[in-house]
Amino acid sequence: MAKSKPTAKSKASSIGEEAASDDDRSSQWLTGRGVIPPILCVAVFGLLVRAGVSLHSYSGAADPPKYGDFEAQRHWMEITTNLPASEWYRNSSVNDLRYWGLDYPPLTAYQSYVHGLWLKSVLPESVQLFTSRGHESHLGKLLMRWTVLSSDVLVFVPAALCFILAYYSQQNEGRSDMVWHSAMVLLNPCLILIDHGHFQYNCISLGLTVGAVAAILTKRELLAGVLFSLALNHKQMSAYFAPAFFSYLLGKCLKHSNPLIEVLKLGFVVIGTFVLLWWPYLQSKEAFFEVLSRLAPFERGIYEDYVANFWCTASVLIKWKKLFSMHFLKLVSLTATVVTCLPSMVHQIRYPSYQSFLYGMLNSSFAFYFFSFQVHEKSILLPLLPASLLAFEEPFVYSWFTHFAMLSMFPLLIRDKLIVPFAVLSILFTLLFRAPCRKQDSTKQIPTSMKLLPRKLLTFFSVFLHIIYVTLTPPKRYPFLFEAIIMLHCFIQFVLLAIYTNVKQWNLPKPSSSADNKKKLL
Repeated sequence: MAKSKPTAKSKASSIGEEAASDDDRSSQWLTGRGVIPPILCVAVFGLLVRAGVSLHSYSGAADPPKYGDFEAQRHWMEITTNLPASEWYRNSSVNDLRYWGLDYPPLTAYQSYVHGLWLKSVLPESVQLFTSRGHESHLGKLLMRWTVLSSDVLVFVPAALCFILAYYSQQNEGRSDMVWHSAMVLLNPCLILIDHGHFQYNCISLGLTVGAVAAILTKRELLAGVLFSLALNHKQMSAYFAPAFFSYLLGKCLKHSNPLIEVLKLGFVVIGTFVLLWWPYLQSKEAFFEVLSRLAPFERGIYEDYVANFWCTASVLIKWKKLFSMHFLKLVSLTATVVTCLPSMVHQIRYPSYQSFLYGMLNSSFAFYFFSFQVHEKSILLPLLPASLLAFEEPFVYSWFTHFAMLSMFPLLIRDKLIVPFAVLSILFTLLFRAPCRKQDSTKQIPTSMKLLPRKLLTFFSVFLHIIYVTLTPPKRYPFLFEAIIMLHCFIQFVLLAIYTNVKQWNLPKPSSSADNKKKLL
């Protein structure tokens, strides 16, 4: 039979179908079915935002004699590139530890060394021993900013993307939520302002931690042990998450048919990673304790500045530093931290699950933030990280927490002259959080216990505190009155959030006994 020629109507129909299929493909790309391209767009946008913030001021800009955190990081590059590793933590005529001595674990020193080599190859005078102190040339500042941006690109961004892919492999939710969640993790305003404004490298330790979380979600516990050990050896504050990692991994090991072997494997991996990183300082007892003493600055006291934790807030009524000895405060601080971590740890050991692990990270970091020794304003980044990882499950908690975390750091960021990026990132975060791409309305997912809060009144009061801090001068008799009010306001909200997340962890669905029996066969 002869083939019939296509009519004009059928041609139009086929063209329409082709156009529809093209629209389908583009809509898939945009709505999240083809999820990688839009997530990469979010990542690129996040890097552009970071670059924009880095154009502003930083900690200690043009403020001699010690400047600030920017100079501390540059000075560590100066020390590590000009002295042997054995001298990095040792007080000497060429390394005065009173001038920004290294006070982080060896991985930070190695990172400073690598970045310092790059600066030395491009601008040698920026890391010249002695003569480079306070170096603030335009090119020097640009190179320093690039070291932080490159650290984000190489560590935090890939780790965050791995987490998103691993997390949603466990979920049955729409792919568009993956794009929203990636924006919540990658565009956290607090981390961007501290690393790319104030100037630090939290993106490395936090990135390694997120990588460890992604490894756990994909059942690579040994890799998780290595990555978290690296995080601990970059910044000792990563210990905020240690109870969660320890209790979850122990709980998982106990579910195996040979728990002792599983524990030994993890122990070998962790100890091996520590030995490798600490090797230059394990050659003598003296060298080891020189590094160790730098990591625990007890001489600074139990708190500094106005931090929204228990010790600083309670100091309004109880003068801890005057009434109690350092030994007593160290003991009480340790006891309070361990006791507040225990409920979350016990739950994870008994009922290990991915969900419980993420809540455990948040609860243990809250405990450390409230009660550990020598907490800084920037330490709020630690509990904020697991809150961002739980943003899909607890959107209100994350947004409410971020709002008050920003407020708690406001006095620090004002001192750094970062009010413009602070305001822009606050607005950007609000817009992204309320983005219409989510299938569920995150503003409606408010825990019942949180609905009792006068949220509009508290938000208005927070905005009011921002305004009076910038515009008014406190009474001479109480020069830190506004800082104290901000501290108290934020502390109350943090406590309420910590109570909620601890209760929520214990109310998570328990794994069935049949599932436990299956795990025993592994």
